[in-house]
Amino acid sequence: MSFRGRGRGGGGGRGGFRGGRGGFRGRGGGGNFQQGPPETVIELGSFNHPCEGDLVCKCTNEKIPYFNAPVYLENKEQIGKVDDIFGPMQDFFFSVKVSDNMNASSFKKGQKFFIDPYKLLPLARFLPKPPGFRGGRGGHGR
Repeated sequence: MSFRGRGRGGGGGRGGFRGGRGGFRGRGGGGNFQQGPPETVIELGSFNHPCEGDLVCKCTNEKIPYFNAPVYLENKEQIGKVDDIFGPMQDFFFSVKVSDNMNASSFKKGQKFFIDPYKLLPLARFLPKPPGFRGGRGGHGR
C-alpha cells in the first residue's frame, strides 16, 4: 500500500497530496490585491493621539469599520489600516496601523480620516437581537 493512492501499478488515481483541486486556484475569491483608492470616501473619525506607532482615533461615523480596512486622508491618500476597535458600542475608538512611509506623530489632533463606504458595517449587526427575533433565513434546511 502506498501513501498517495497510486495502488500497485504506480500510476493513476486522484488521491494523495497532489491530486484534486490545487491550492487556491480555481476557488474564486481572488485574494488580497490592491484595488487603488475608492471612488468616494466618507468621514470615519478624527485623530486623538499616537500610541506605540499607531493612531488612536475617535469614530465620528455611526457605522463600524472592517478590520484591516484602508484608512485615507480627504485626498484619498492611504495612511494605514484599521487595526483595532475598542470602547463602548455607542461611543467607540479605533486604532490605525500606519503605512511604512508614515509617522504617527506627524498628524495633528482633530485631523479627519476617511474610509470607503463599502468597508463599514451597521451597528445593529453587533447589538443583541430582540427575544422573539428569528433570523433572515427561512426553512429548516441543512
